[in-house]
Amino acid sequence: MRGGGGRTGSPRSCPWLRTGPRRLALSRPAAPVSFPAGSSSAAVRPSPRCCRPRLPAPAPAPGLAMLRRCAPGSPGPGPLRQALPPSASALRHRLRQCAERIPEAEAVLDLLEKCPEHQKKGDFPVIVFEGLDATGKTTVTEAVKDNLNGILLRSPPPCISQWRTVFDDEPTPIKRAFYAAGNYILASEIAKASTQAPVIIDRYWHSTAAYTIATETNGKVQDLPPAHDEVYQWPEDLLKPDLVLLLTVDPEERALRLQRRGLEKTKEEAELEANSLFRQRVEESYRRMVNPACQEVDASPSKEEVLKTVLQLINKHCFVKTTSV
Repeated sequence: MRGGGGRTGSPRSCPWLRTGPRRLALSRPAAPVSFPAGSSSAAVRPSPRCCRPRLPAPAPAPGLAMLRRCAPGSPGPGPLRQALPPSASALRHRLRQCAERIPEAEAVLDLLEKCPEHQKKGDFPVIVFEGLDATGKTTVTEAVKDNLNGILLRSPPPCISQWRTVFDDEPTPIKRAFYAAGNYILASEIAKASTQAPVIIDRYWHSTAAYTIATETNGKVQDLPPAHDEVYQWPEDLLKPDLVLLLTVDPEERALRLQRRGLEKTKEEAELEANSLFRQRVEESYRRMVNPACQEVDASPSKEEVLKTVLQLINKHCFVKTTSV
């Protein structure tokens, strides 16, 4: 990717995408899939064979709770850690276990194998924008990219975003492994881009973690894992940004923006709209993230005022000279 030109990432920014179709074209015999300890064998759907007698469904594994939301008041860091892979090696292991059944998982693995471990960023700052849909991330990231003459990247990256619908219908451990993998693939692009220009990112690890924690926990904000729990920590082997800005707006204003956009809602976005407790858990999970923590920005004012606030924070934390708004 060329730096300094303010270009947005595209499918061509993932040079290994061509390996995906080739692997997907392979025909493999169905094989039983084993999940890590604590996962549900009933979630596996191997292709039937005409020569194999139909057997009764196996009994649920003792750790079926891994695939279910935790009971109110007891989210439990164990199941959450199992739902959210803590490292690249953990998510690779999980994707390998379902690659026979889900060809797209093998394609994601191909991309991960091309990514060097422990990515290092370049000399230019890396700035992440987080927040719920309709909080202004697209508008602000585009404006900041132009102001800094930077490079804009999004998560999940284009080379795997085409498979979101496939993994969104899978059990929680597989779904979260897919989104976690997107962060590590994106980190490879960040490492290269940050040697050329400032890098602006529309969502990164904090989104993956916040939605996992909020989904796997039932109840109110008080039922989330306590502050400083390990589930809020950044993975040790994932490239860190210099600054994370969390855009927030009033719930009513966000609902109006979504209505004006008229876009098809994802399952999680539909739940955000219908379930105020889920929305509160997501936002509070964002606020509890550490190393790095999120700097909260009220995105309710005009886009000019929001951009001015954002640029001031970038100047303060990244020592980057920005043009006036």
